[in-house]
Amino acid sequence: MPLPSFSMPYILPIVLLVFSNVFMTFAWYGHLRFKEQPILLVILVSWMIAFFEYCLVIPANRYGSDVYSAAQLKTIQEVITLIVFAVFSVLYLKQPIGMHQLIGFGFIALGAFFIFSGRP
Repeated sequence: MPLPSFSMPYILPIVLLVFSNVFMTFAWYGHLRFKEQPILLVILVSWMIAFFEYCLVIPANRYGSDVYSAAQLKTIQEVITLIVFAVFSVLYLKQPIGMHQLIGFGFIALGAFFIFSGRP
């Protein structure tokens, strides 16, 4: 069943932000499993990965600005970043998320609630 037409402007930016965050997380943290590689090589590979992140995040913000304020877009991006990073940390880096991190994420989620519950 296709999505109602009114929802696409709200969903597309979020989908693009999710994919852009996956690329950026790998660009920023993926090299931590390859510490034996020269730093210059790591920087160049990270830049190449980040290019694809930019190809997604710029349209996400452009399209998203039609239905979200800049503060809301940034909040969505930050919440997605935390979720993507938490999954990446556990699955790729094999570093568990502890209770203190979960509490911190909860406070950020509370901040996101306030940003979306107020007037623009």
